Amino acid sequence: MAGRLKAPTGRYGGKTAAERQADRRRRFLDAALELFGADPGYRATTVAALSEAAGLSTRQFYEEFRTLEDVLAALHLQVNDWAQEAVLAAFAEVQGLPLAERVAGIFRAYAANVTGDPRRIRITFVEIIGVSPRLEQQRLARRSGWVDLICSEADAAASRGEAAPRDYRIAATAFIGSVNGLLHDWSAGWVDATLDEVVEELVRQLLAILRPVGWEERGDGPNV
Repeated sequence: MAGRLKAPTGRYGGKTAAERQADRRRRFLDAALELFGADPGYRATTVAALSEAAGLSTRQFYEEFRTLEDVLAALHLQVNDWAQEAVLAAFAEVQGLPLAERVAGIFRAYAANVTGDPRRIRITFVEIIGVSPRLEQQRLARRSGWVDLICSEADAAASRGEAAPRDYRIAATAFIGSVNGLLHDWSAGWVDATLDEVVEELVRQLLAILRPVGWEERGDGPNV
């Protein structure tokens, strides 16, 4: 398939062409979340099976996407966007609280969003891996965004004297790896713990990064 087929224009059934296109795209992504995120998985799904699950035709599929990889890419971004929205909402709710309480609130929101639907975990931590260089670049770009967020908040905390002043990029990258690995293993049943216990462990790890042994918080600015 050299490219997508041209979608029809004009109003039909009370919806504009743009509204119909958005609805089709949503139905394909909803079906992909089920088929890629549960059984049979991305690699065993066909265009025909996805179209049937969405209640649409293969012609309509090619009006929205070129390949199934395009669907997986869009779904991976959507799952990450949902998690980011949950985190940003948590940031707004915990403003003004002590650092430890802010960190706990933010990670509870992230973990609840990611683990609330096992299909999202599979998309983020399993199905996206090893598909193509393009999707690997997308996955690493999204991970980099999470690293940037941690570094930004850590630097802000350091400027207020709540955390040690340092370059946090390597530590933040290592921490994101811990988050992804622990949440995946917990969701797979390989970690005998509650979600609260998992979040508490991640919070302890991050606080140890922000406040290493020998550093003490002061109210008059950053400490060394």
